[in-house]
Amino acid sequence: MSANQIKSFAVKAQTDATLQEKLKACERAKELVALSQEYGFAFAEEELYPPNEPQFTPEQLHPKLVKALLR
Repeated sequence: MSANQIKSFAVKAQTDATLQEKLKACERAKELVALSQEYGFAFAEEELYPPNEPQFTPEQLHPKLVKALLR
């Protein structure tokens, strides 16, 4: 399930300082998806957007992504 992949990636980002920095630097969803793939997670960009339930907190994301993904 892709939602599980997104959630697992978000949880990993909470405990991995390097990943936290890289995630916060992502300004676009495509960058976030590419970063997740570097860490072995697989999900489609479309699955990040509403109406799907957000898996990230505003503190984890770049302000541009907060506006796009957490409306």
